[in-house]
Amino acid sequence: MPKWTAADLPDQTGRTVVVTGANSGLGEATARALAACGAEVVLACRNVAKGQAAAAKMTGDVEVRSLDLADLASIRAFAASTGPLDVLVNNAGVMAIPLTRTADGFEMQLGTNFLGHFALTCLLLPRIGERVVTVASGAHRWGRIALTDLNWQKRRYRRWAAYGQSKLADLMFAFELDRRLRASGSAVRSVAAHPGYASTELQFHTEGIEHRIMGLGNRLLGQSPDLGALPTLYAATMPDVRGGDYWGPDGVGELHGHPKRVGSSKASKDAVVAAKLWEQAAELTGADWR
Repeated sequence: MPKWTAADLPDQTGRTVVVTGANSGLGEATARALAACGAEVVLACRNVAKGQAAAAKMTGDVEVRSLDLADLASIRAFAASTGPLDVLVNNAGVMAIPLTRTADGFEMQLGTNFLGHFALTCLLLPRIGERVVTVASGAHRWGRIALTDLNWQKRRYRRWAAYGQSKLADLMFAFELDRRLRASGSAVRSVAAHPGYASTELQFHTEGIEHRIMGLGNRLLGQSPDLGALPTLYAATMPDVRGGDYWGPDGVGELHGHPKRVGSSKASKDAVVAAKLWEQAAELTGADWR
């Protein structure tokens, strides 16, 4: 059976999609493929100039808009000026950076990767018609949710542990959102995807020795952003995608390959912790849904 590729994307004419972090890497590849198939794509970017440069290389109906996921005021402004859409792709993220904080005082990785997308999704849900796709990572497997210190205010900061927590939070959010959508009778689907190991700019913001190691890893192990985006594209467009699905590459270790349903850690499926995480996220961001 032939492997699924972007050439198999169904016609997207008439669909509106918001992709966060679409100025480079996986987000750019996702936005480009969707626009080429007829979708109206909003590139939601912190760096508008980079977003415009990326959009200039795309064909189709694309629009660049400012969105800083590390600033709740920016998220609220973006949501308030957004009309009906079919799909939200929560793609933007940072990885293994030194301890920094968002405009609202959140640890930057949790704030950008999880809390920012949580707030954006809750604010946009009344206008989303079909599905929410949240980009997670294999790093969720080493993540631990510290409900008593989500924002690393009491613990000694460890950048990779913070990244793992943020990506586990993303995956738990996707699953918890699906449970809440089903309970409400909504037809909107919440799904998750991960790219495997894709060579993107994400690996070049770690600084220090990690920067050099990740650069070597990109050359030896990384697949292109276009291939890394395939699970997200499948999750965002294909009719057989179910709420609560998790899509990733089908290769060894889920590092490379073509889209398939994949498993996740036991912690990611803990509905009790997920509900508590949701409550904390709602309190921290001031955004909620049902």
